[in-house]
Amino acid sequence: MTRHGEFVGATALVLLFAVASGAAHAQGAGAQSQQANADKELTGDELLLDEVVVVSAREQLNQAPGVSIISRQEIERNPPARGDLAEIIRRQPGVNLTGNSSNGQRGNNRQIDIRGMGPENTLILIDGKPVFSRNSVRMRRGGERDTRGDSNWVPAEAVDRIEVLRGPAAARYGSGAAGGVVNIITKRPEKTTFSATSFANIPESSSEGRTYRSTVVAGGPIDERFSYRISGNYNRSDADDIDINEDATPDGQNVAAGNEGVINTDFRGLLSWKLDERHVLDFEAAWSQQRNIYAGDSLFQDVLGSALNQELARGGHETNRVTRTTLSATHRGKWEFGTSNTYIQWENTKNKRLGEGNAGSVEGQINSQYAKDRKTITLDNITAKSEWNFPLTIVVPQTLTLGTEFRGEWMDDENMADGNALDAPQFGVSSAENRNPKSQAMLGAIYAEDNILVTDKFILTPGLRFDHHTEAGNNWSPSLNASYSITDEITLKAGVARAFKVPNLFQLNPNYLYSSAGNGCPPGTGPCWVMGNPDLKAETSINKEIGINYTDEKGWNAGITYFHNDYKNRIQAGTTTVGTFQAYNSRLGRWAPNNVFQWENVPKAVISGLEGNLRVPVLETVTWSTNATYMIQSKDKSSGEPLSLVPKYTINSNVEWQATEELQLNLGVTHYGEIEAPTISYSTLQPLSNTRSRSPYTLVNIGARYEFNENLRLLAGVTNLFDKSVKREGTGNSAGANTFNEPGRAYYMSLTGSF
Repeated sequence: MTRHGEFVGATALVLLFAVASGAAHAQGAGAQSQQANADKELTGDELLLDEVVVVSAREQLNQAPGVSIISRQEIERNPPARGDLAEIIRRQPGVNLTGNSSNGQRGNNRQIDIRGMGPENTLILIDGKPVFSRNSVRMRRGGERDTRGDSNWVPAEAVDRIEVLRGPAAARYGSGAAGGVVNIITKRPEKTTFSATSFANIPESSSEGRTYRSTVVAGGPIDERFSYRISGNYNRSDADDIDINEDATPDGQNVAAGNEGVINTDFRGLLSWKLDERHVLDFEAAWSQQRNIYAGDSLFQDVLGSALNQELARGGHETNRVTRTTLSATHRGKWEFGTSNTYIQWENTKNKRLGEGNAGSVEGQINSQYAKDRKTITLDNITAKSEWNFPLTIVVPQTLTLGTEFRGEWMDDENMADGNALDAPQFGVSSAENRNPKSQAMLGAIYAEDNILVTDKFILTPGLRFDHHTEAGNNWSPSLNASYSITDEITLKAGVARAFKVPNLFQLNPNYLYSSAGNGCPPGTGPCWVMGNPDLKAETSINKEIGINYTDEKGWNAGITYFHNDYKNRIQAGTTTVGTFQAYNSRLGRWAPNNVFQWENVPKAVISGLEGNLRVPVLETVTWSTNATYMIQSKDKSSGEPLSLVPKYTINSNVEWQATEELQLNLGVTHYGEIEAPTISYSTLQPLSNTRSRSPYTLVNIGARYEFNENLRLLAGVTNLFDKSVKREGTGNSAGANTFNEPGRAYYMSLTGSF
């Protein structure tokens, strides 16, 4: 551990030095830089040096078939009803909202899932910096977290664009990007602006929660060298009524909770220092807090079966609060030899919760209503990265990218010393009062990628990344992407890469325990425990894709991509007993044998599918665009069970009509195909009684945008126009694939004033 710590610590020091040296050397390099390119503004995207065109970061993205960019205009046309950017991102090809497994336990806390690899394999970035706050939330035995994910830390009004990378294109980003990457890019303070937005979303059904949001964004130059941006956001989405799903079960029993509410408070500030025409230093700070409004959700119990759950839900109480604070420094530079981008970021997350049941039939159920009983999990993450782009001409023009990255995570979990005391030294676990509440892991990486212009029509991009994790060991991630222009309009693209994800701290830590008096344990095992496993291997995936795309000057765009992921060593709670010990069972009133399980790697799984897109300029003022995803397979090879609850196919279609210079109209249709249900329990491996799939359904949205003048804009629309009601029928496998709610018809309006 000490040797590993020295290795990654040295990596971090190198990156810190790079940030500092960027500032120190900028003045000296600036004079030469200005002579070479004095009139070119720093954008961080492209550079012209010695008559060699450097392939920009944006162009490198476009070499891979699995890339989508959501523009600022698209975000404004389709604002997120409840404030979470996931509502917009889910409409991209290959993207759905799911849990991390097929058990559906946290059905209404679905997160971004790219190509069926699960939310834990989707890496969320804000301005290129990773977000790890959801890792502060405990991972339960079924592989789910009670979290809204990490797509809800930036208000939509502060976003410039969102880049979605799928498959091999995401491998260069390291651990957690096996499915893909979502990069949320905020607005730059390039000119003086101020905007204030008020938003309201009112469901037609009184059982569904309303949303109100107010956002202010301001920024611009202070003088020739300094500029700033600040934003503030308050968003309140109320919880659904506690009995919203009461009619979803024939007998009215085992009622599952609807969507919980959330109160978002966000503040972000950026100070940008333009050292000269080629070097910029950004200093950024952000503070965000998400406070839930409890809807009564638990993993097994009927929401109406607990008096405390009912009291907390009917009163709209807060049961958990997640606070995220970040500080970062970034240097972006242009040099005689190329460009660079270096940052260091500290991210602190405090996850404070009321006491919850940790096992069996009461798992996830609130068992304390008093603030003094709240337990806090504190997670600190230090991330640092330095990436350098060098334009070269070795036989042919090319751009060589070299980079290094450091990630460190430190967790302090107050829950470790509370309850579930397991005194089993033969398994390396001591009683609760002696358990260490702290855990940590670090990762250091170096990588290289070369964007080679083989001919005017053929671009080849080989890459290699090496990571060392202090617990999971070494990982090599080779990749190869290629793009060939068959004609000026038709391009063939392909890629292959090895991606990976290291185990999280809960899975690695033997002091993290899940206990059960028998519920959820394999038959015949009686009471059981699941403990962390420090010997876990990293999950890996060989991701392959090939696609063809047509684009012309008239605005036509059409393409289709096939992807295939061979998934290995997926981590889940084990079902093989690693030992037993005697413990006193208060329910039985006697000593009884307890069986111990641990997190383990599942050998193999496979995911494959098709993604398609079509954009048609119907008229000069009318554009029709459609994308579709078809999942060919997504299953565990050993059991044949689905990996997650994703639709067999998804179709997103949109028509935009610029009716007048001031008025734009929008019609959106999303159709979700059948969602296959598991047939075997994830924990007991026994056949399930309910294997009913989620039937196909369609959502239709209409919206309008009206520009009164350049300073005042109105948005209005109706979501789920035909009020397609989708209800949650249970918590977990008892509901088959019917484990989530889809909100009914709602009306929204947004007014933005700016200057």
